[in-house]
Amino acid sequence: QRGGRLCPRPGVPSEPSSRSPAGMLPVVAGLLLAVAAGGRGAPGDPESPPGSRFVCTSLPLDAAGAGCPLPPVPMQGGALSPEEELKATVLQLRETVLQQKETIGSQREAIRELTGKLSRCESADGKSDTGTWKKELGRGKDTMGDLPRDPAQVIDQLSRTMQTLKDRLESLEHQLRANVSYAALPNDLREMLQRRLGDLERQLLSKVAELEDEKSLLHNETSAHRHRTETALNALLERVSELEKGNSAFKSPDEFKVSLPLRTNYLYGKVKKSLPELYAFTVCLWLRSSASPGIGTPFSYAVPGQANEIVLIEWGNNPIELLINDKVAQLPLFISDGKWHHVCITWTTRDGMWEAFQDGEKLGTGENLAPWHPIKPGGVLILGQEQDTVGGRFDATQAFVGEMSQFNIWDRVLKAEDIMNIANCSTNMPGNIIPWVDNNVDVFGGATKWPVETCEERLLDL
Repeated sequence: QRGGRLCPRPGVPSEPSSRSPAGMLPVVAGLLLAVAAGGRGAPGDPESPPGSRFVCTSLPLDAAGAGCPLPPVPMQGGALSPEEELKATVLQLRETVLQQKETIGSQREAIRELTGKLSRCESADGKSDTGTWKKELGRGKDTMGDLPRDPAQVIDQLSRTMQTLKDRLESLEHQLRANVSYAALPNDLREMLQRRLGDLERQLLSKVAELEDEKSLLHNETSAHRHRTETALNALLERVSELEKGNSAFKSPDEFKVSLPLRTNYLYGKVKKSLPELYAFTVCLWLRSSASPGIGTPFSYAVPGQANEIVLIEWGNNPIELLINDKVAQLPLFISDGKWHHVCITWTTRDGMWEAFQDGEKLGTGENLAPWHPIKPGGVLILGQEQDTVGGRFDATQAFVGEMSQFNIWDRVLKAEDIMNIANCSTNMPGNIIPWVDNNVDVFGGATKWPVETCEERLLDL
């Protein structure tokens, strides 16, 4: 029997068993053989009385180790006694039953596993291909997660990807029709597939539209950037050309000074560029002079019909004067001590307002100096001489004697802090109308150009 042992007990009637008849046949046959052998007995054997019977009782598995209370049976010629023969038969039957039980259990597990796999296969029917191409789409190189940087290539690759997806979808539909009718699919599965395909198509179309917009924007930005770059390059080329044409004796185009050592009517410098029409201006320059009486005329600007359009002059024992359209304003400047000084003059046609700065400090201001008169364009700008006609008729008594540098003109009134920064050498601000550059100034009559002291050296000379 399964899970028990059979033990003979003499003289005890057999108990009814609830086991199945088919399973008891081997056991009953073995018992009948044992009873028949025991009934005959052995001659001279006192332990085996005639007419003895054996009864089989099932025992639990944990009683197997305790053994059965069998009386000792003497061995005859090495043959097994009936009790031992029965015991061996029962043990063999028990081992066979246990092996069959293990086999049945393993087969049940295999059947359960195969059943689960079959169920999963049936539930995944029609979806496995979709999952496969989604995986391939996720790890492919030509998908939206790995787009090239060129928008044209992006659009081409998206087109190829969309075509590949359409081909796969058509293949999937053909496969579904070959295996099972598409209409026979469950409604929820069919709707889910249609929904996913529609979402995918919308995502692809949206991505293509975004890339086209980005391409257009990039094209516009590239054109604007190209225009700015070309403008900057042209400006640099013009600047390089100007530098190449200039005197190479100076470290920088603005690091020079004009020297006018004698009071004559033929030493002067001339600025090549002319002035446009101005409604305001600022003139700044560094100068050094010890001439007496008066330093003369540092600069003058004459136009047809007006020789004194703009003049800065110290003549004789008179104070320094600023002339605008032949109108005069006296400036409280004192610069004839033989030291470097920074001088700035501002003027605006609005009410004829003017300001005078020396070494960065405002020393004077006034108004009604040629109010509402614009500075006329197209004149001649002379350094070191006062013009009685445009570009000529110089008077030696009005000539400037000394050195000058950094002569710059702006078309606006500079702020006081800007003028201070220029004077104390913290800012280098070339004039936007007339900058101080070597190739913009010509010298005549013995006037010379020399390398100028640094701004810091000029500052120490104050």
